[in-house]
Amino acid sequence: MSVALSPTAGRTEAQRGSKPAKDTRARKERRAAFWFLLPDSLGLLVFIGIPMILAFTLGFFRMDGFGNIAFTGFDNYVRMFGDPQFWNSVRVTLLYLFGVVPAIFVAGLGLALLVQQKIPFVGLIRSALFMPYVVSLVVVGMVWQFMVTDRVGVLSRILGALGLENVSLLGDPNLALVTLIAATVWFQMGYYMIIFLAGLQDIPSEYYEAARIDGAGPWQRFRTITFPLLRPTSFFVLIVATVAVITGSLDLVFIMTSGGPAGSTSVLIFYIYEQAFLFGEYGYAAAIGSVLVLALLAWSGLMFALTKGGKFHHGD
Repeated sequence: MSVALSPTAGRTEAQRGSKPAKDTRARKERRAAFWFLLPDSLGLLVFIGIPMILAFTLGFFRMDGFGNIAFTGFDNYVRMFGDPQFWNSVRVTLLYLFGVVPAIFVAGLGLALLVQQKIPFVGLIRSALFMPYVVSLVVVGMVWQFMVTDRVGVLSRILGALGLENVSLLGDPNLALVTLIAATVWFQMGYYMIIFLAGLQDIPSEYYEAARIDGAGPWQRFRTITFPLLRPTSFFVLIVATVAVITGSLDLVFIMTSGGPAGSTSVLIFYIYEQAFLFGEYGYAAAIGSVLVLALLAWSGLMFALTKGGKFHHGD
């Protein structure tokens, strides 16, 4: 006589119940994750997603702010690519970007390496370096404008004492952007110092101890241990700094130079502000803003693809 065996025959009760228990736990975790993410997701949708969609849509209309609105198709985009002031703002933005981001990266990493050391008053030094970042950009712009004012500013007086009386740091088109870059680096380097410091503290000290035993000097330890293990942090800094520099420079430019002299500091975000709120070209400004957002998304996606989200290649 044959006996039919159950598929669960020979298994213990705990083994038979393990899979349903895991499924139940997984469902609970997914449900908890959904409720935790829901408020942030709704906030992103309401305050970022919907305004971005509306701004992109507005780029296909002509709107003057007085209730007059008309569909114009791709006219704003055609106008944009034929606008010499737009291309000048793109050029200034790229110069500003390539001046600020590498300087912020080097300054932030250098300061982090400095304040990581056991030196007197290191806590006070960290606070002093981070302090400018918590100050309003309007205040930062006013302070820097006061310091570089011709003949009476602190920096202008120092240049005068060095025999450079006729140098105008904000009035010379060749120097205004350099001054703006210096102010931006001074303002932001403390923030990125803190980020790099967090990355440095995650590196196990055993690596450095082993390197010292092997006779590696400070530069060798930095090149073979510190910098490679800071790659995820470096990736984060490059992404965040690029977006912050391009989109967060309006206040500083507005206070210090108002885009001048002769458009030498008219970065793209300031040009968008001018078109929208000074000239009433809301549709044109929305078209420029849409192109700027798409460019940032494309650049960020490219960085993620090339570096695998900051992890880089396994063979590196």
